[in-house]
Amino acid sequence: MPVSPASPPDTLTLSLDAWEGPLDLLLTLARAQKVDLREISILQLVEQYLAVLHDAEALRLELAADWLVMAAWLAYLKSALLLPKEAGVEPDPDELAMRLQLRLQRLDAMREAGARLMARDRLGRDVFARGAPEGLRTIRRPQWQASLYDLIAAYGAVKARTAPALHIVSRRPVMTLERAIARIESLLGETIDWRTLQSFLPAGG
Repeated sequence: MPVSPASPPDTLTLSLDAWEGPLDLLLTLARAQKVDLREISILQLVEQYLAVLHDAEALRLELAADWLVMAAWLAYLKSALLLPKEAGVEPDPDELAMRLQLRLQRLDAMREAGARLMARDRLGRDVFARGAPEGLRTIRRPQWQASLYDLIAAYGAVKARTAPALHIVSRRPVMTLERAIARIESLLGETIDWRTLQSFLPAGG
C-alpha cells in the first residue's frame, strides 16, 4: 500500500525502488542532495499518488494538493538533473526546492488560518440572534468635505437668506378731501376750453 497504517494521517509514505518513506522527507533529502533523484522512479511515485487519490474516504483535499505539489516538483527537479543545463535559462535545483518549501509553508499557513476560522462560533449554529431589537442608540458623526470656494459660497447663501429685507415706500404728495374739492371748484370756475384730468392734479402729483 502506498500509505502505511502506522504513518500519520497527513503523511504520504512511498515505496519506490530507491526510496521508502514519507514524500516530504524525500523532498528535503533531495534538496540537501542526500538522495540521488536519478534513481527515483517518477512513474512509481505518480502511480502510488493516484492510488491514494482513489481512497476518497481517508483523503483530505488540502493534503492531496500538497502531495501533488511536492510530487510535481520532485519530477521537475529530476528532469533538471537529467537534461543538459543551459546557462541563464533555468534556476538550479536548490533554488527550485527552496521555492517549493516556501510554497508549502504558505499552504500550511492558509490551512491553519482556515482551521481557526472554521473553529469560531457561527451565527445560527453556535450563537443565535435575539428575536426582539435591543434598542441600541445610534450615534452619527457626519464628516464634511468642502473646498474654500464651497465654504464661501455656502456662507454667502446663508447670509443672503437670513438678512432682513428693507422696504422703503416713497412719500407721495397728498391733500385732504376738502382741499381737493376746493381746488377742483376753483379750476372749473376758470376753465373755458377742454382740458385733461391730469391738468387738474396738484403740481408734482
